[in-house]
Amino acid sequence: MPPLSVLIKPASGLCNMRCRYCFYADVTEHRAVASYGIMTPETTEALLTRAFDFASGSATFAFQGGEPTLAGVEYYRHFIETAHRLNTKHIPVHYAMQTNGYDVPDELSEILRDRHFLVGVSLDGTGAIHDAARIDASGGGTFKRVNRTIAKFRDCGIDYNILTVVTNRTAKEISTVYNYLRSRGYKYVQFIRHVDGFGDTEEPSVWSLTPERYLNFLKTAFGYYYDDILAGKYMSVREFDNFVMLTAGRQAECCGMNGVCPVNLVIEADGGAYPCDFYVLDEYKLGNIRDTGIRDLLESDTAKRFRARSHKIDEKCRSCRWYRLCWGGCARYREPAGPDGLSLNKYCESYRAFFDWAAPKLATLAKMAGEGRIQ
Repeated sequence: MPPLSVLIKPASGLCNMRCRYCFYADVTEHRAVASYGIMTPETTEALLTRAFDFASGSATFAFQGGEPTLAGVEYYRHFIETAHRLNTKHIPVHYAMQTNGYDVPDELSEILRDRHFLVGVSLDGTGAIHDAARIDASGGGTFKRVNRTIAKFRDCGIDYNILTVVTNRTAKEISTVYNYLRSRGYKYVQFIRHVDGFGDTEEPSVWSLTPERYLNFLKTAFGYYYDDILAGKYMSVREFDNFVMLTAGRQAECCGMNGVCPVNLVIEADGGAYPCDFYVLDEYKLGNIRDTGIRDLLESDTAKRFRARSHKIDEKCRSCRWYRLCWGGCARYREPAGPDGLSLNKYCESYRAFFDWAAPKLATLAKMAGEGRIQ
C-alpha cells in the first residue's frame, strides 16, 4: 500500500470569518447540504481505521475548512490519541493545518507545537489589502488578529507558512504585497490564485483575477523572487519553486501543476469523500469513509470519471512550446466544461507571455538548484 495523504474538513464549511472571495462558501452553496457540522468521534474513528488499514510508509492528515480550529481542542486531542492507538504498523504520521488565524486558543497552539503541525496562515499582505477582503462576521478587518496569531506561532516555535490569495487587487499591488511579506522575514509563501465561483464564469466578481492582472503578478513577483535568489536572499514561493522543478525536468509537487488531476482524498465532516478540495460537490462524491474502504473510494466510477476529465487537453495547449511547464493547468481554471471536456485554461495567454519572458531566468535557477546553490 502507498503512503496516504488525507485532507479533512472537521468543521465542514463553518467559519468565524466572512472573506468576500471565499471559494468554499461558493462550493457549499452548490450542493444539497451546505454544512455537515462538526465531525463526530465515530466518524473520526472510522476515518482513522480506514486510513491505517490502507497506508504504509507514512500517513499525512491535513485539516482545512471552512475554519478547522472551530472543531475545538478536544477534537484534535481525540484525533491524535485515536491515531496513536490505531497506528499498529507504527508508520510515521504527519499533521498539517490551514487556518485563517482569527482565533487559535493557547491550548490548541500547544498541540500544534507538540505534534509538529505545519500550519498555513492566511494573510493577504498589508493591512489595507487584507482587511478589504478578509473580514469577520461583523464586517470588521482581521489583519491585527491574524498578525497576533502569527506572532504567537513564531514565539511558540510552531512551523508555519503564509498563504496569500491573489485577487485582481492583490495582483495590481503585488509590489507592495511582495515587499511587505519579504520585510516581515517570512521564509515560505504560497500565492494562491483567486478561484471564480461556479456561477461567476459569465459575470465575474470584483475579486476575479483577470489574465492581464495575473501576468502582471507573475512578472513582478517572479522578478523579485529571481533577484532575491541571486542576491542570496531566498524566500520560497511555492508556484515559482515548482516552475523551477518543471524547468529541470522534474515533476511538480503542487497538485494542479502536472496537467492531470489525481484523485485525492478529501473528507467532509460527515465522512463524505471527494477527489479534490475544489470539487466537494454532490456530483463528485466518491462515497463515505464510514462504510467504504479507501481503495474502493479511489477506484470508484466517480473517481475514474473525475480523473478522465482532465486528460482532455485542448490542441492549442498541446502544441504550445511551453506545454511542459504549464501542462494545461489546474482543472478548476479550465471551467466551465463543455461536451468536449474542459476549456482552455483561463490564464493560457498569461502563461505564454510569462514563460516567453521568464524562460532564461528559470533555466538559470534550475541550474543553480541542481548544483545546490539555492538556500
